[in-house]
Amino acid sequence: MIHRRSIGFIALTLAICLTVAGAQAFDETKYPEWKGQWGRLQTLRDKASPNPSFDPNKFQGLAQEAPLTPEYQAILEASLKDQANGGQGNWMSGARCLPPGMPATMNGYNSMEIVMLPEVTYVLVEHDLPIHRRIFTDGRDWPAQIKPTFDGYSIGKWVEPDGGGRYGALMVETRGMRGPRTLDADGLPLHKDNRTVVKERIALDRANRDLLHDEITTIDNAFTRPWTVTRDYQREPHPVWPEFLCAEANNHIPIGEEFYFRSADGDLMPAYKNQPPPDLRNFSGTR
Repeated sequence: MIHRRSIGFIALTLAICLTVAGAQAFDETKYPEWKGQWGRLQTLRDKASPNPSFDPNKFQGLAQEAPLTPEYQAILEASLKDQANGGQGNWMSGARCLPPGMPATMNGYNSMEIVMLPEVTYVLVEHDLPIHRRIFTDGRDWPAQIKPTFDGYSIGKWVEPDGGGRYGALMVETRGMRGPRTLDADGLPLHKDNRTVVKERIALDRANRDLLHDEITTIDNAFTRPWTVTRDYQREPHPVWPEFLCAEANNHIPIGEEFYFRSADGDLMPAYKNQPPPDLRNFSGTR
């Protein structure tokens, strides 16, 4: 019994020592100071709509001038037409409570927090539901197979050390995403084959340490060329961490291919003029 207790004590001591050693191995002075809460930098474009466009320096819709192929340009125009008539278009995040998926995750819909650890950097976003991006920085290679997720599989590398050895930027590549995904709430489309590759350079502004830049390059078969935009986030001086639960306050009711609306009285209503009613074949009587 004494022998067993000694082994247990030694094992516990080693575990504690390894934990302490691991904690000491993470030298915070080598990494940029990205602590706190980040929110998207408000632009003049934001005053026109509460939903951020993918390129924050251009107005939404056709004004984005996305490098779409003719096929996917037609899909965008159909989405905008449907939304103008009261429909949802291609945007599945709000109405169906689905995650926006990369790269729309980084549009800055709500608060964002970045947590750096030795082998992984977490990007935590509140949008309809909590979103956790994991950016692996342990030097791993791409796995032979990636199980697709909305935010994909991200591998990053810290680069651009300054004279003191502190890194200046995080370079990230993301693959293995699944759909449906669009780039913003207008339904700016990505290709249905879900072969999107997203490359990012995330770094603080050189003059303003409370301003964070994310240069995002999206490579997708819906585009005629890679598309690069830069999203900016400002550090909030007095963070308040809200909770967003899409299903709790979602009044959009999907039935088949149609989206209906739930009124304040709880009644089903059409979302647009002359919308056909839902199929009630499985109900014995109607009002």
